[in-house]
Amino acid sequence: MNRPDIFVWLRATRPQTLPASAVPVIVGASLAWSHQLFRWDTTIIALICALLIQIGTNFANDYYDYVKGSDRPDRIGFERVTAAGYVSPPAMLNATWLTMGAAFLTGLYLVWIGGWMILLIGVLSLLFGFLYTGGPYPLGYNGLGDIFVFIFFGFVAVMGTYYVNAFEWNIDSFWASVPVGALCVNILVVNNLRDIEQDRLSGKRTLGVLLGDAALKLEYSILAFAAISVPFIFMFFLNYSAWILLPLLTLPPLFVLIRRVWVNDDKRELNSVLERTAQFMILYGILFSAGIIL
Repeated sequence: MNRPDIFVWLRATRPQTLPASAVPVIVGASLAWSHQLFRWDTTIIALICALLIQIGTNFANDYYDYVKGSDRPDRIGFERVTAAGYVSPPAMLNATWLTMGAAFLTGLYLVWIGGWMILLIGVLSLLFGFLYTGGPYPLGYNGLGDIFVFIFFGFVAVMGTYYVNAFEWNIDSFWASVPVGALCVNILVVNNLRDIEQDRLSGKRTLGVLLGDAALKLEYSILAFAAISVPFIFMFFLNYSAWILLPLLTLPPLFVLIRRVWVNDDKRELNSVLERTAQFMILYGILFSAGIIL
């Protein structure tokens, strides 16, 4: 096995999924900005920590899916570097620990600023990053991945970012977490929809394996429309201006994505749908943040 280069490690980070960690921080910080409570230092550190935790989680998934035999030779998803032989399992596990350790050390600044609550949030985020595919009862192998993603990439990330800016919890940050968490879960939904057959053969009980294709397609559609609906709550119940409806501009590409999820003859086509779903999340996040600020 050749010594892995920077491009192999870059591929292992799964950059197509990283919007799931960046967008929540952007939305939470935008909310703090609109309330005139924004801090550059805590926002930048929160973004670095979020990216490191997700990269560490992706490394852990790469390792545990390989040692558990889930990355089968007939895999149709994006190439995993451990299964492909580019990185040895011990090296990937070491990279996981180093990345998670870097996230913990970087996050100590937020603990110093925000107190024990931020320490608890950070430790739980790191712990569940490992438990997603590792441990005696891995969440992703037992139909709990969607709930984990919604909670940690939605509520925890958005509300946590707002807290380290404003030092208070806020109902606005709660509602802002809902569309962000929903769109993060949709990235996972496409991943699970694509991999249903391989996951079933390897004993990985995702929601797709437990409930079938149609349930995942329905989940994707419901979460997408939930994301589109939340700006109306901001406008009619939280007294935001009509600018908050900027995310409605994403309706045309959203309908295209929903159609592609429902109508796919070749599961390999879902690789591009996954990437487009992550790109859609970036677009939504930018427009939602702009609407909040304006």
